[in-house]
This record gives sequence, C-alpha cells and structure tokens, in this order.
Amino acid sequence: MPDEPTSVSAELPDSPIRLSGTDHITLIGSNEADTVAFYRDLLGMPLVLRQPNLDQPEVTHLFFDTGDGRILTFFVSDDRESDPRPQRTGLGAVHHLAFSVEPERFVETKEAFDEVDHHYNEFDRGAFHSIYTRDHNGLVLEFATDKFHIPDDRRAEVLATAQRVREEAGADYVKDEHMEAALEELGLEVDPYELPDAPTGAGYDR
Repeated sequence: MPDEPTSVSAELPDSPIRLSGTDHITLIGSNEADTVAFYRDLLGMPLVLRQPNLDQPEVTHLFFDTGDGRILTFFVSDDRESDPRPQRTGLGAVHHLAFSVEPERFVETKEAFDEVDHHYNEFDRGAFHSIYTRDHNGLVLEFATDKFHIPDDRRAEVLATAQRVREEAGADYVKDEHMEAALEELGLEVDPYELPDAPTGAGYDR
C-alpha cells in the first residue's frame, strides 16, 4: 500500500529549530569577469562584497544582492573558463535558482534578454508565471512573477490553501481558479496582474 502523501500546511511545524529566512546561497562559479558580467551587468544584482574565500584564500568570494537584501555568492577564480553546457543533475546537485520579478517588469525582463539575444523559455505555472534561462555556466535560472497580488506575509497561507482547493478539485497542479478560490476564502482581494499568454509546460528545453 502506498505511503500517505505528506501533509501541506502554512502552520509552523513542531520542530526544534526555527529559522528566520534565507541568509545567502553560495555556488561554485567560473571566473570573476564572466560572473560579474552576467549577474551584475545583465541581471542588475549589485556586487556588495568581494573578498578572499576565507577557507581557500586563492579563490575570490563575490557577494551579490538579489534585490531584497538576500545574498547570492560565488567562489570564482580567474583560471576557470566558463562552461555554458547544461549542468549534470543528481542527488545533492542544484536543480535551479528562482528569483522574483515584479509583474510590472516582467515584459521588460524578456525584452532585455531579447536585446542581448539570450535564449529563454516562458511558462504559465498556474500559481505563478516564469521565465527560464541559463547562466554562463549552464545553471538553470527561473524568474518568477506573481499572477495575483499576494501580501508577502500571507504567501505561504495562500499557497497552502490553493493546494487544498486543487486537491479537492482533483486537479494535477494549481491553476488560476484554485488561486482565486484561496484568495477569496482567506478574505483577500482577487487582483490579477496583466501578464502575457504563455504555454503551460515543463522547464527549460535546451
């Protein structure tokens, strides 16, 4: 008999540790020039700290602000060539990183990629709308935007409620109608953003 599915809830679990959020995520990068060109000069992340890797001083540690004070860092070295081929996946590997884009800037984000002829895919994910691309080392990046206005302090509650609604409806994944029903149930205004049409689908295709 199959195991019961794991319950989904916005309530804090009964666990011995309580976190306050994400401080930073660190990745192994290639060289400094290519990393700064992509993350600062194309994606607009300020480079806020640059120092030696304290555990490996010959390697440089770059700190970028992703837009809300949360930090993305890279260990880089000028003797490493960038490699844009798709990264191998496996246990313990990073599948992709997702960043937030304001709905009002979603179209201009696509246009910026078009201007520099940087390939991307766009998908309607039901609960949100996303652009997928790769960085200069083949890491898949997602740029997600909300389809409805959701207060930051209610986001987990809205998603958990939409999960329950879609399960009750027998749907495979969360769709617009489940998000709308969740917002209404929680007494929040149903305020959709105007976003371009996009196919539903799975991930980055090349």
